[in-house]
Amino acid sequence: MKLRNRVLLLALLAATAGTAFAKEDLPQVVALRQRLAALQADPQSSDIARYERLQAEQAINAVAEAKRKEQDQALYIADRRVEIAEISVRTTQARRDLDRLDGTRNELLIEASRRDAARARQEAEQLRVQAQIQAEESDRLRQAAEQETLARQDAEAALTSVAGKQTAKLNAAQQKAAQLAREEAELMSGTKLPASRFEGRGEVFTLAGDAYSGKADLSGNAQGQAKALAEYLNIGKKGRVTIQAYGADAATAKARGEALRDALVAAGVSASRFQVSTGKGAPTKARAAEVVVAP
Repeated sequence: MKLRNRVLLLALLAATAGTAFAKEDLPQVVALRQRLAALQADPQSSDIARYERLQAEQAINAVAEAKRKEQDQALYIADRRVEIAEISVRTTQARRDLDRLDGTRNELLIEASRRDAARARQEAEQLRVQAQIQAEESDRLRQAAEQETLARQDAEAALTSVAGKQTAKLNAAQQKAAQLAREEAELMSGTKLPASRFEGRGEVFTLAGDAYSGKADLSGNAQGQAKALAEYLNIGKKGRVTIQAYGADAATAKARGEALRDALVAAGVSASRFQVSTGKGAPTKARAAEVVVAP
């Protein structure tokens, strides 16, 4: 009796092992394992979608353990898990490629902006030298024309016209250089500069009324603008900078001006370039502080 039971047990184990082996050798299972192994063998994807690959491997192993009537469903689930792992790998690789391309694009844009700014500064310097030479020539011609009034008037009229054209060209070149420096500063800082205008005292940047969140605390937006403005001052503007802040009283205005100066200094601008003064009048929605860059 005991011998018979042992024989039956051995036969049952052999049948079960044969069934598992047959399921493991199913062409679909072999193909799924090959697809999963390909993901693991690729050095570029070996560290990607580990969780999804583990789920796929568990699903393939589950096929061997499934009963015959559940085998089709187990194969379907394993195939979907392998497909999810493949899609996850491709998606992650595509995202990485996109990040690399985006980084390369930004580097190219910054380099092109720098080249354009350098070219504009060189053109501005050439025009400045030409204007100086023209001014010296104008003085010499005026001295030579003193003996003849009519000739002197004609010469002065002609020279005034030429000087005006040269000045207009110089102003245009300086504004172009400022615009290119502005674009470079915004690319480097990732933040827009505050609005600006050109006046006789220089280029004037205006921070709006929401620049301060408290008595003298810069808002998040103003801190970003200060960072961009610091980049701009270090790229193309080397002269003196005057900060005029507005407040309900002189103490508040002074504290606000000093807070803006400190933010610019912290962003890399030399402290010796700044002069802080109190603006006349109270702050408005459109103006809380002005930064005046000398020409």
